[in-house]
Amino acid sequence: SSRPCLTKEKSALPSGRCSGLSGLPHAVPPCAGARPCSPKYFGHDAMVCVCNATYCDTLDPVVLPAPGTYVKYESSKAGKRLERSEGSFQSSLHAPELLLTLNISTLYQHVKGFGGSLSDAAALNILGLSQPAQDNLLRSYFSESGIEYNLIRLPMACSDFSVRPYSYDDIPHDYELKHFRLAEEDVKMKIPLLHRASAMSRRLLSLYASPWTSPAWMKSNGDIRGKGTLKGQAGDKYHKTWANYFIKFLDEYAKHNLTFWAMTAQNEPLAALLAPPQFPTIVFTAAQQRDFIIRDLGPALARSPHRTQLMILDDQRLHLLRWAKAVLGNATAARYVAGVGVHWYLDGLVPASCSLEATHKLFPDHFLLYTEACSGFLTTRFSVSLGCWERGNHYSHSILTVLNHFVAGWTDWNLALDLEGGPNWVKNYVDSPIIVDSSKNVFYKQPMFYHLGHFSKFIPEGSQRVGLHISHRYLSCQLEHVAILRPDRALVLVVLNRFGWDVPFGIRDPAVGFIRTVAPANSIQTYLWRQQ
Repeated sequence: SSRPCLTKEKSALPSGRCSGLSGLPHAVPPCAGARPCSPKYFGHDAMVCVCNATYCDTLDPVVLPAPGTYVKYESSKAGKRLERSEGSFQSSLHAPELLLTLNISTLYQHVKGFGGSLSDAAALNILGLSQPAQDNLLRSYFSESGIEYNLIRLPMACSDFSVRPYSYDDIPHDYELKHFRLAEEDVKMKIPLLHRASAMSRRLLSLYASPWTSPAWMKSNGDIRGKGTLKGQAGDKYHKTWANYFIKFLDEYAKHNLTFWAMTAQNEPLAALLAPPQFPTIVFTAAQQRDFIIRDLGPALARSPHRTQLMILDDQRLHLLRWAKAVLGNATAARYVAGVGVHWYLDGLVPASCSLEATHKLFPDHFLLYTEACSGFLTTRFSVSLGCWERGNHYSHSILTVLNHFVAGWTDWNLALDLEGGPNWVKNYVDSPIIVDSSKNVFYKQPMFYHLGHFSKFIPEGSQRVGLHISHRYLSCQLEHVAILRPDRALVLVVLNRFGWDVPFGIRDPAVGFIRTVAPANSIQTYLWRQQ
Protein backbone atom coordinates (compact mmCIF):
# COMPACT_ATOMS: atom_id res chain seq x y z
CA SER A 1 0.00 0.00 0.00
CA SER A 2 1.66 3.20 -1.16
CA ARG A 3 1.03 6.69 0.13
CA PRO A 4 -2.40 8.18 -0.56
CA CYS A 5 -2.59 9.84 -3.94
CA LEU A 6 -2.92 13.59 -4.12
CA THR A 7 -6.42 14.96 -4.48
CA LYS A 8 -5.84 18.49 -5.76
CA GLU A 9 -7.85 19.04 -8.89
CA LYS A 10 -6.37 20.15 -12.19
CA SER A 11 -8.47 20.21 -15.32
CA ALA A 12 -7.42 19.01 -18.73
CA LEU A 13 -9.12 19.43 -22.07
CA PRO A 14 -11.04 16.33 -23.08
CA SER A 15 -9.54 14.47 -25.99
CA GLY A 16 -12.90 13.01 -27.01
CA ARG A 17 -13.16 13.19 -30.75
CA CYS A 18 -16.89 12.37 -30.82
CA SER A 19 -17.77 14.80 -28.03
CA GLY A 20 -21.35 15.98 -27.91
CA LEU A 21 -22.61 13.82 -30.76
CA SER A 22 -24.33 10.91 -29.09
CA GLY A 23 -27.05 12.12 -26.78
CA LEU A 24 -29.44 9.36 -27.82
CA PRO A 25 -29.33 6.23 -25.67
CA HIS A 26 -28.42 3.12 -27.69
CA ALA A 27 -27.58 5.31 -30.71
CA VAL A 28 -25.03 3.95 -33.16
CA PRO A 29 -21.74 5.69 -32.28
CA PRO A 30 -21.31 8.61 -34.67
CA CYS A 31 -17.68 7.75 -35.30
CA ALA A 32 -16.33 4.29 -35.90
CA GLY A 33 -14.28 2.43 -33.37
CA ALA A 34 -13.56 2.82 -29.70
CA ARG A 35 -13.83 6.29 -28.23
CA PRO A 36 -10.86 7.57 -26.23
CA CYS A 37 -10.81 8.61 -22.60
CA SER A 38 -11.73 12.22 -21.86
CA PRO A 39 -9.08 12.84 -19.18
CA LYS A 40 -9.23 14.98 -16.05
CA TYR A 41 -6.35 15.28 -13.61
CA PHE A 42 -6.57 15.49 -9.83
CA GLY A 43 -2.89 16.11 -9.15
CA HIS A 44 0.15 14.81 -11.05
CA ASP A 45 -0.45 11.34 -12.55
CA ALA A 46 -3.92 11.06 -10.94
CA MET A 47 -6.19 10.79 -13.97
CA VAL A 48 -9.83 9.80 -14.37
CA CYS A 49 -11.87 9.46 -17.54
CA VAL A 50 -14.88 11.78 -17.54
CA CYS A 51 -18.27 10.63 -18.83
CA ASN A 52 -21.56 12.52 -19.08
CA ALA A 53 -24.87 12.32 -20.94
CA THR A 54 -23.31 12.83 -24.38
CA TYR A 55 -19.81 11.36 -24.18
CA CYS A 56 -18.11 8.33 -22.66
CA ASP A 57 -15.00 6.40 -23.65
CA THR A 58 -15.82 2.99 -25.15
CA LEU A 59 -14.14 -0.19 -26.32
CA ASP A 60 -14.74 -2.27 -29.42
CA PRO A 61 -16.13 -5.79 -28.97
CA VAL A 62 -13.32 -8.31 -28.60
CA VAL A 63 -12.45 -9.93 -31.93
CA LEU A 64 -9.88 -12.73 -32.00
CA PRO A 65 -6.87 -11.78 -34.13
CA ALA A 66 -5.75 -13.82 -37.15
CA PRO A 67 -3.64 -16.92 -36.41
CA GLY A 68 0.00 -16.03 -35.81
CA THR A 69 -0.89 -12.54 -34.55
CA TYR A 70 -1.92 -11.14 -31.17
CA VAL A 71 -3.73 -8.12 -29.77
CA LYS A 72 -2.49 -6.25 -26.73
CA TYR A 73 -4.52 -3.94 -24.48
CA GLU A 74 -2.55 -1.60 -22.25
CA SER A 75 -3.33 0.79 -19.40
CA SER A 76 -0.69 2.82 -17.61
CA LYS A 77 -0.11 5.47 -14.99
CA ALA A 78 1.23 7.57 -17.88
CA GLY A 79 -2.32 7.78 -19.26
CA LYS A 80 -3.19 4.82 -21.48
CA ARG A 81 -6.59 3.26 -20.84
CA LEU A 82 -7.14 -0.18 -22.43
CA GLU A 83 -5.30 1.03 -25.54
CA ARG A 84 -5.35 -1.62 -28.27
CA SER A 85 -2.45 -2.58 -30.54
CA GLU A 86 -1.56 -5.59 -32.71
CA GLY A 87 1.55 -7.59 -33.41
CA SER A 88 2.84 -10.86 -34.85
CA PHE A 89 4.46 -13.88 -33.29
CA GLN A 90 8.07 -14.61 -34.25
CA SER A 91 9.47 -18.07 -34.91
CA SER A 92 12.51 -17.46 -32.71
CA LEU A 93 13.62 -15.01 -30.07
CA HIS A 94 17.02 -13.80 -28.91
CA ALA A 95 16.81 -15.10 -25.33
CA PRO A 96 15.25 -12.35 -23.22
CA GLU A 97 16.15 -11.99 -19.56
CA LEU A 98 12.58 -12.93 -18.68
CA LEU A 99 10.51 -15.46 -20.61
CA LEU A 100 6.92 -16.50 -19.83
CA THR A 101 6.05 -19.89 -21.36
CA LEU A 102 2.46 -21.11 -21.47
CA ASN A 103 1.63 -24.76 -20.89
CA ILE A 104 -1.98 -25.51 -21.77
CA SER A 105 -1.69 -29.17 -20.84
CA THR A 106 -1.60 -28.08 -17.18
CA LEU A 107 -5.15 -26.98 -16.33
CA TYR A 108 -6.27 -25.44 -13.05
CA GLN A 109 -9.58 -23.98 -11.80
CA HIS A 110 -12.46 -22.83 -13.99
CA VAL A 111 -13.37 -19.13 -13.88
CA LYS A 112 -16.84 -17.98 -12.81
CA GLY A 113 -16.27 -14.31 -13.63
CA PHE A 114 -15.88 -10.73 -12.44
CA GLY A 115 -18.23 -7.98 -11.33
CA GLY A 116 -19.43 -5.60 -8.67
CA SER A 117 -22.20 -4.98 -6.17
CA LEU A 118 -25.49 -3.18 -6.68
CA SER A 119 -25.85 -1.76 -3.18
CA ASP A 120 -28.53 0.81 -2.38
CA ALA A 121 -25.78 3.46 -2.50
CA ALA A 122 -24.66 2.33 -5.96
CA ALA A 123 -28.25 2.36 -7.24
CA LEU A 124 -28.89 5.85 -5.79
CA ASN A 125 -25.75 7.23 -7.40
CA ILE A 126 -26.48 5.70 -10.80
CA LEU A 127 -30.08 6.96 -10.73
CA GLY A 128 -28.88 10.41 -9.64
CA LEU A 129 -27.63 10.93 -13.21
CA SER A 130 -29.76 11.80 -16.25
CA GLN A 131 -31.04 8.81 -18.23
CA PRO A 132 -28.42 9.07 -21.03
CA ALA A 133 -25.61 9.35 -18.46
CA GLN A 134 -27.07 6.36 -16.57
CA ASP A 135 -26.99 4.38 -19.82
CA ASN A 136 -23.36 5.35 -20.39
CA LEU A 137 -22.48 4.16 -16.89
CA LEU A 138 -24.33 0.84 -17.21
CA ARG A 139 -22.87 0.27 -20.69
CA SER A 140 -19.38 0.94 -19.30
CA TYR A 141 -19.77 -2.02 -16.96
CA PHE A 142 -22.02 -4.47 -18.80
CA SER A 143 -22.01 -4.00 -22.58
CA GLU A 144 -19.59 -5.08 -25.32
CA SER A 145 -18.50 -1.44 -25.55
CA GLY A 146 -17.56 -1.67 -21.85
CA ILE A 147 -15.78 -4.16 -19.61
CA GLU A 148 -18.50 -6.85 -19.70
CA TYR A 149 -19.05 -7.73 -16.04
CA ASN A 150 -20.98 -10.98 -15.54
CA LEU A 151 -21.30 -11.06 -11.73
CA ILE A 152 -23.56 -8.81 -9.64
CA ARG A 153 -23.75 -9.10 -5.87
CA LEU A 154 -26.90 -7.78 -4.24
CA PRO A 155 -27.45 -7.07 -0.55
CA MET A 156 -30.65 -8.66 0.84
CA ALA A 157 -32.36 -5.55 2.30
CA CYS A 158 -30.04 -2.94 3.83
CA SER A 159 -26.28 -2.89 4.11
CA ASP A 160 -24.25 -0.05 5.61
CA PHE A 161 -24.29 1.36 2.05
CA SER A 162 -27.97 2.30 2.38
CA VAL A 163 -29.54 5.56 3.50
CA ARG A 164 -31.50 3.87 6.31
CA PRO A 165 -31.60 0.64 8.27
CA TYR A 166 -34.48 -1.63 7.16
CA SER A 167 -35.50 -5.24 6.65
CA TYR A 168 -38.20 -6.93 4.54
CA ASP A 169 -40.40 -7.78 7.55
CA ASP A 170 -40.34 -5.38 10.48
CA ILE A 171 -43.57 -6.74 12.06
CA PRO A 172 -42.48 -8.45 15.32
CA HIS A 173 -43.03 -12.22 15.68
CA ASP A 174 -44.22 -12.69 12.09
CA TYR A 175 -42.89 -16.25 11.95
CA GLU A 176 -45.03 -16.97 8.87
CA LEU A 177 -43.48 -13.94 7.11
CA LYS A 178 -46.94 -12.81 6.04
CA HIS A 179 -45.74 -9.20 6.00
CA PHE A 180 -42.58 -9.90 3.99
CA ARG A 181 -42.24 -7.17 1.32
CA LEU A 182 -39.42 -6.04 -0.90
CA ALA A 183 -38.42 -2.43 -0.19
CA GLU A 184 -38.74 0.61 -2.47
CA GLU A 185 -34.96 0.30 -2.89
CA ASP A 186 -35.55 -3.06 -4.60
CA VAL A 187 -38.68 -2.32 -6.60
CA LYS A 188 -37.94 1.25 -7.73
CA MET A 189 -34.15 1.15 -7.96
CA LYS A 190 -32.28 -2.15 -7.99
CA ILE A 191 -34.72 -4.30 -10.00
CA PRO A 192 -35.08 -1.82 -12.90
CA LEU A 193 -31.29 -1.38 -13.00
CA LEU A 194 -30.75 -5.15 -13.09
CA HIS A 195 -33.11 -5.45 -16.05
CA ARG A 196 -31.33 -2.62 -17.87
CA ALA A 197 -27.89 -4.13 -17.21
CA SER A 198 -29.10 -7.52 -18.39
CA ALA A 199 -30.54 -6.06 -21.61
CA MET A 200 -27.17 -4.41 -22.39
CA SER A 201 -25.11 -7.52 -21.70
CA ARG A 202 -24.10 -10.10 -24.27
CA ARG A 203 -23.10 -12.39 -21.42
CA LEU A 204 -25.42 -14.14 -19.00
CA LEU A 205 -25.36 -12.18 -15.73
CA SER A 206 -24.99 -14.27 -12.56
CA LEU A 207 -26.64 -12.59 -9.57
CA TYR A 208 -25.86 -13.51 -5.99
CA ALA A 209 -27.36 -12.15 -2.78
CA SER A 210 -25.93 -11.58 0.70
CA PRO A 211 -27.83 -10.65 3.89
CA TRP A 212 -26.28 -8.14 6.29
CA THR A 213 -28.97 -8.36 8.94
CA SER A 214 -32.27 -9.97 9.85
CA PRO A 215 -35.31 -8.05 11.12
CA ALA A 216 -34.63 -6.59 14.59
CA TRP A 217 -37.11 -8.95 16.27
CA MET A 218 -35.03 -11.98 15.27
CA LYS A 219 -31.78 -10.57 16.71
CA SER A 220 -30.46 -10.99 20.24
CA ASN A 221 -29.88 -7.24 20.61
CA GLY A 222 -33.36 -6.37 19.25
CA ASP A 223 -31.88 -3.96 16.68
CA ILE A 224 -31.02 -4.15 12.97
CA ARG A 225 -27.97 -2.11 13.90
CA GLY A 226 -25.02 -3.41 15.83
CA LYS A 227 -23.64 -6.61 17.17
CA GLY A 228 -26.14 -9.42 17.81
CA THR A 229 -26.69 -13.07 17.08
CA LEU A 230 -29.85 -14.67 15.75
CA LYS A 231 -32.08 -15.48 18.74
CA GLY A 232 -32.23 -19.11 19.85
CA GLN A 233 -30.34 -21.89 18.13
CA ALA A 234 -30.31 -23.87 14.89
CA GLY A 235 -33.55 -25.74 14.27
CA ASP A 236 -35.77 -23.38 16.31
CA LYS A 237 -38.48 -21.00 15.08
CA TYR A 238 -36.08 -18.05 14.67
CA HIS A 239 -33.65 -20.03 12.54
CA LYS A 240 -36.45 -21.65 10.50
CA THR A 241 -38.02 -18.23 9.91
CA TRP A 242 -34.66 -16.74 8.93
CA ALA A 243 -34.08 -19.58 6.44
CA ASN A 244 -37.56 -19.02 4.98
CA TYR A 245 -36.74 -15.30 4.67
CA PHE A 246 -34.04 -16.28 2.12
CA ILE A 247 -36.61 -18.28 0.14
CA LYS A 248 -39.14 -15.41 0.27
CA PHE A 249 -36.47 -13.09 -1.11
CA LEU A 250 -35.87 -15.46 -4.04
CA ASP A 251 -39.66 -15.85 -4.54
CA GLU A 252 -40.23 -12.08 -4.70
CA TYR A 253 -37.35 -11.45 -7.11
CA ALA A 254 -38.59 -14.32 -9.30
CA LYS A 255 -41.92 -12.44 -9.63
CA HIS A 256 -39.81 -9.67 -11.22
CA ASN A 257 -38.21 -12.18 -13.61
CA LEU A 258 -34.88 -12.24 -11.79
CA THR A 259 -33.23 -15.46 -10.66
CA PHE A 260 -30.18 -15.84 -8.45
CA TRP A 261 -27.20 -18.03 -9.28
CA ALA A 262 -26.14 -18.07 -5.60
CA MET A 263 -26.52 -16.66 -2.10
CA THR A 264 -24.08 -16.30 0.77
CA ALA A 265 -25.27 -17.48 4.18
CA GLN A 266 -24.28 -14.19 5.85
CA ASN A 267 -22.19 -11.15 4.93
CA GLU A 268 -19.18 -11.02 7.26
CA PRO A 269 -20.45 -13.19 10.12
CA LEU A 270 -17.44 -11.94 12.08
CA ALA A 271 -17.87 -8.27 11.02
CA ALA A 272 -18.49 -7.27 14.63
CA LEU A 273 -14.77 -7.82 15.21
CA LEU A 274 -13.91 -4.96 12.81
CA ALA A 275 -16.95 -2.88 11.93
CA PRO A 276 -18.32 0.33 13.49
CA PRO A 277 -20.70 -0.34 16.43
CA GLN A 278 -23.80 0.64 14.40
CA PHE A 279 -22.94 -1.70 11.50
CA PRO A 280 -25.86 -3.98 10.49
CA THR A 281 -24.80 -7.56 11.09
CA ILE A 282 -25.59 -10.96 12.58
CA VAL A 283 -22.73 -12.73 14.32
CA PHE A 284 -22.24 -16.42 13.47
CA THR A 285 -19.38 -18.67 14.50
CA ALA A 286 -18.36 -21.35 12.00
CA ALA A 287 -20.13 -23.99 14.12
CA GLN A 288 -23.31 -21.88 14.26
CA GLN A 289 -23.25 -21.37 10.49
CA ARG A 290 -22.71 -25.10 9.95
CA ASP A 291 -25.69 -26.00 12.18
CA PHE A 292 -27.92 -23.33 10.60
CA ILE A 293 -27.12 -24.77 7.15
CA ILE A 294 -27.66 -28.40 8.22
CA ARG A 295 -30.93 -27.84 10.08
CA ASP A 296 -32.53 -24.82 8.41
CA LEU A 297 -31.06 -23.05 5.37
CA GLY A 298 -29.81 -26.11 3.45
CA PRO A 299 -33.12 -28.01 3.62
CA ALA A 300 -35.15 -24.83 2.91
CA LEU A 301 -33.15 -24.15 -0.29
CA ALA A 302 -33.31 -27.81 -1.33
CA ARG A 303 -37.12 -27.87 -0.87
CA SER A 304 -37.61 -24.61 -2.75
CA PRO A 305 -38.16 -24.37 -6.53
CA HIS A 306 -34.99 -22.25 -6.78
CA ARG A 307 -31.76 -23.74 -8.11
CA THR A 308 -29.71 -21.23 -6.15
CA GLN A 309 -26.28 -22.29 -4.89
CA LEU A 310 -25.02 -21.57 -1.38
CA MET A 311 -21.72 -19.98 -0.33
CA ILE A 312 -20.32 -19.90 3.19
CA LEU A 313 -17.95 -17.52 5.04
CA ASP A 314 -18.25 -14.32 2.91
CA ASP A 315 -15.57 -12.87 5.21
CA GLN A 316 -11.78 -12.42 5.50
CA ARG A 317 -9.39 -15.16 4.41
CA LEU A 318 -7.83 -15.00 7.87
CA HIS A 319 -10.76 -17.24 8.93
CA LEU A 320 -10.95 -19.29 5.71
CA LEU A 321 -9.19 -22.56 6.50
CA ARG A 322 -10.68 -22.91 9.98
CA TRP A 323 -14.16 -22.01 8.69
CA ALA A 324 -14.00 -24.42 5.75
CA LYS A 325 -12.85 -27.25 8.02
CA ALA A 326 -15.71 -26.57 10.46
CA VAL A 327 -18.48 -26.35 7.83
CA LEU A 328 -17.28 -28.40 4.84
CA GLY A 329 -15.68 -30.96 7.14
CA ASN A 330 -19.26 -31.97 7.98
CA ALA A 331 -20.55 -34.18 5.15
CA THR A 332 -24.18 -33.04 5.52
CA ALA A 333 -23.31 -29.34 5.46
CA ALA A 334 -20.88 -29.87 2.58
CA ARG A 335 -23.66 -31.34 0.42
CA TYR A 336 -25.70 -28.14 0.76
CA VAL A 337 -22.74 -25.83 0.01
CA ALA A 338 -21.29 -25.05 -3.45
CA GLY A 339 -18.53 -22.60 -2.61
CA VAL A 340 -16.80 -20.24 -0.22
CA GLY A 341 -16.92 -16.42 -0.40
CA VAL A 342 -13.85 -14.42 0.62
CA HIS A 343 -13.35 -10.69 1.35
CA TRP A 344 -10.01 -9.02 0.67
CA TYR A 345 -9.66 -6.60 3.61
CA LEU A 346 -7.21 -8.55 5.79
CA ASP A 347 -5.37 -10.36 2.98
CA GLY A 348 -2.07 -8.88 4.13
CA LEU A 349 -2.27 -10.87 7.38
CA VAL A 350 -2.23 -14.33 5.82
CA PRO A 351 -0.50 -15.56 2.64
CA ALA A 352 -2.63 -16.91 -0.22
CA SER A 353 -0.81 -20.24 -0.20
CA CYS A 354 -1.72 -21.18 3.38
CA SER A 355 -5.30 -19.92 3.12
CA LEU A 356 -6.71 -20.12 -0.42
CA GLU A 357 -4.51 -22.90 -1.77
CA ALA A 358 -4.64 -24.93 1.45
CA THR A 359 -8.45 -24.73 1.45
CA HIS A 360 -8.66 -25.69 -2.24
CA LYS A 361 -6.47 -28.74 -1.60
CA LEU A 362 -8.70 -29.90 1.28
CA PHE A 363 -12.01 -29.17 -0.50
CA PRO A 364 -11.33 -29.21 -4.27
CA ASP A 365 -15.02 -29.66 -5.16
CA HIS A 366 -16.04 -26.35 -3.54
CA PHE A 367 -15.19 -23.19 -5.48
CA LEU A 368 -13.55 -20.12 -3.95
CA LEU A 369 -14.90 -16.70 -4.98
CA TYR A 370 -13.80 -13.23 -3.91
CA THR A 371 -17.11 -11.59 -3.00
CA GLU A 372 -16.06 -8.12 -1.79
CA ALA A 373 -13.18 -5.69 -2.14
CA CYS A 374 -12.74 -1.92 -2.08
CA SER A 375 -10.04 0.67 -1.53
CA GLY A 376 -10.22 3.54 0.92
CA PHE A 377 -11.60 1.50 3.84
CA LEU A 378 -10.45 2.42 7.36
CA THR A 379 -8.69 5.54 6.05
CA THR A 380 -9.17 8.78 7.93
CA ARG A 381 -8.62 11.23 5.06
CA PHE A 382 -8.79 9.71 1.60
CA SER A 383 -11.86 7.48 1.34
CA VAL A 384 -12.14 8.58 -2.30
CA SER A 385 -8.85 9.32 -4.07
CA LEU A 386 -9.69 10.42 -7.58
CA GLY A 387 -7.38 9.07 -10.26
CA CYS A 388 -5.23 7.05 -7.86
CA TRP A 389 -3.22 4.57 -9.97
CA GLU A 390 -1.93 2.70 -6.89
CA ARG A 391 -5.48 1.71 -5.97
CA GLY A 392 -5.84 0.17 -9.42
CA ASN A 393 -2.55 -1.66 -8.87
CA HIS A 394 -3.90 -2.99 -5.58
CA TYR A 395 -6.95 -4.44 -7.39
CA SER A 396 -4.87 -6.13 -10.11
CA HIS A 397 -2.32 -7.44 -7.62
CA SER A 398 -5.17 -9.01 -5.64
CA ILE A 399 -6.88 -10.50 -8.71
CA LEU A 400 -3.63 -11.96 -10.09
CA THR A 401 -2.64 -13.39 -6.71
CA VAL A 402 -5.98 -15.06 -6.03
CA LEU A 403 -6.43 -16.41 -9.58
CA ASN A 404 -3.03 -18.05 -9.17
CA HIS A 405 -4.25 -19.64 -5.92
CA PHE A 406 -7.40 -21.40 -7.20
CA VAL A 407 -9.98 -18.60 -6.85
CA ALA A 408 -12.75 -18.66 -9.49
CA GLY A 409 -13.56 -14.94 -9.71
CA TRP A 410 -13.49 -11.53 -8.08
CA THR A 411 -16.30 -9.14 -7.13
CA ASP A 412 -15.74 -5.48 -6.40
CA TRP A 413 -17.91 -3.75 -3.78
CA ASN A 414 -20.06 -0.72 -4.80
CA LEU A 415 -20.49 -0.23 -8.57
CA ALA A 416 -20.64 3.55 -8.01
CA LEU A 417 -20.34 5.98 -5.09
CA ASP A 418 -20.46 9.76 -4.63
CA LEU A 419 -17.50 12.11 -4.12
CA GLU A 420 -17.53 11.41 -0.38
CA GLY A 421 -17.55 7.63 -0.89
CA GLY A 422 -21.19 7.17 0.13
CA PRO A 423 -23.99 7.40 0.96
CA ASN A 424 -23.45 5.19 4.01
CA TRP A 425 -25.56 5.53 7.14
CA VAL A 426 -22.72 4.48 9.46
CA LYS A 427 -20.30 6.85 7.66
CA ASN A 428 -18.13 3.90 6.57
CA TYR A 429 -17.05 5.73 3.38
CA VAL A 430 -14.83 3.97 0.82
CA ASP A 431 -13.67 4.29 -2.80
CA SER A 432 -15.22 2.90 -5.98
CA PRO A 433 -14.10 2.35 -9.62
CA ILE A 434 -16.81 4.82 -10.67
CA ILE A 435 -17.44 8.04 -8.76
CA VAL A 436 -20.59 10.02 -9.55
CA ASP A 437 -20.90 13.81 -9.29
CA SER A 438 -24.66 14.13 -9.79
CA SER A 439 -24.54 17.93 -9.36
CA LYS A 440 -22.66 18.10 -12.67
CA ASN A 441 -24.32 15.02 -14.24
CA VAL A 442 -20.89 13.44 -14.73
CA PHE A 443 -19.15 10.31 -13.54
CA TYR A 444 -15.46 9.53 -13.28
CA LYS A 445 -13.99 6.18 -14.35
CA GLN A 446 -11.02 5.57 -12.09
CA PRO A 447 -7.87 3.48 -12.67
CA MET A 448 -9.55 0.67 -10.65
CA PHE A 449 -12.23 0.44 -13.37
CA TYR A 450 -9.67 -0.15 -16.13
CA HIS A 451 -7.59 -2.56 -14.04
CA LEU A 452 -10.71 -4.68 -13.52
CA GLY A 453 -11.51 -4.44 -17.22
CA HIS A 454 -8.17 -6.05 -18.10
CA PHE A 455 -9.63 -9.23 -16.59
CA SER A 456 -13.42 -9.01 -16.91
CA LYS A 457 -13.60 -8.18 -20.62
CA PHE A 458 -11.19 -10.87 -21.78
CA ILE A 459 -11.79 -13.77 -19.37
CA PRO A 460 -15.38 -15.01 -19.82
CA GLU A 461 -17.13 -17.53 -17.58
CA GLY A 462 -15.94 -21.07 -18.29
CA SER A 463 -12.34 -20.04 -18.95
CA GLN A 464 -9.63 -22.04 -17.20
CA ARG A 465 -6.28 -21.07 -15.73
CA VAL A 466 -3.34 -22.80 -17.42
CA GLY A 467 0.30 -23.43 -16.57
CA LEU A 468 2.82 -20.61 -16.91
CA HIS A 469 6.55 -21.22 -16.56
CA ILE A 470 8.82 -18.29 -15.72
CA SER A 471 12.49 -18.42 -16.67
CA HIS A 472 14.71 -15.47 -15.85
CA ARG A 473 18.28 -14.68 -14.98
CA TYR A 474 17.47 -12.95 -11.73
CA LEU A 475 16.18 -14.44 -8.51
CA SER A 476 13.02 -12.35 -8.42
CA CYS A 477 10.53 -11.76 -11.19
CA GLN A 478 9.35 -8.16 -11.24
CA LEU A 479 6.14 -8.89 -13.14
CA GLU A 480 2.89 -10.43 -11.92
CA HIS A 481 0.90 -12.52 -14.40
CA VAL A 482 -1.75 -15.12 -15.09
CA ALA A 483 -2.45 -17.27 -18.15
CA ILE A 484 -6.00 -18.28 -19.11
CA LEU A 485 -7.52 -20.56 -21.76
CA ARG A 486 -10.91 -19.27 -22.90
CA PRO A 487 -13.85 -21.51 -23.90
CA ASP A 488 -13.24 -20.48 -27.55
CA ARG A 489 -9.67 -21.85 -27.15
CA ALA A 490 -8.06 -18.42 -27.37
CA LEU A 491 -5.36 -17.62 -24.83
CA VAL A 492 -5.19 -14.62 -22.50
CA LEU A 493 -2.12 -13.42 -20.62
CA VAL A 494 -2.46 -10.55 -18.13
CA VAL A 495 0.79 -8.89 -17.02
CA LEU A 496 1.12 -6.28 -14.26
CA ASN A 497 4.21 -4.12 -13.67
CA ARG A 498 3.91 -2.22 -10.38
CA PHE A 499 7.46 -0.89 -10.59
CA GLY A 500 8.64 2.52 -11.78
CA TRP A 501 10.75 1.14 -14.63
CA ASP A 502 10.13 -0.72 -17.89
CA VAL A 503 10.60 -4.50 -17.85
CA PRO A 504 11.43 -6.17 -21.20
CA PHE A 505 10.25 -9.77 -21.47
CA GLY A 506 9.24 -12.51 -23.88
CA ILE A 507 6.11 -14.64 -24.21
CA ARG A 508 6.29 -18.18 -25.61
CA ASP A 509 3.36 -20.28 -26.75
CA PRO A 510 4.93 -23.53 -28.00
CA ALA A 511 2.07 -23.93 -30.50
CA VAL A 512 2.48 -20.48 -32.05
CA GLY A 513 5.87 -18.91 -31.35
CA PHE A 514 7.36 -15.98 -29.49
CA ILE A 515 6.40 -12.39 -28.66
CA ARG A 516 9.13 -9.91 -27.75
CA THR A 517 7.61 -7.12 -25.69
CA VAL A 518 7.94 -4.67 -22.79
CA ALA A 519 5.85 -4.06 -19.68
CA PRO A 520 6.16 -0.28 -19.23
CA ALA A 521 6.58 1.25 -15.78
CA ASN A 522 3.32 1.21 -13.79
CA SER A 523 1.27 -0.61 -16.41
CA ILE A 524 -1.09 -3.50 -16.89
CA GLN A 525 -1.40 -5.39 -20.19
CA THR A 526 -3.72 -8.06 -21.55
CA TYR A 527 -2.48 -10.17 -24.48
CA LEU A 528 -4.96 -12.21 -26.52
CA TRP A 529 -4.29 -14.68 -29.34
CA ARG A 530 -5.70 -17.82 -30.85
CA GLN A 531 -3.89 -21.11 -31.10
CA GLN A 532 -2.95 -22.46 -34.49
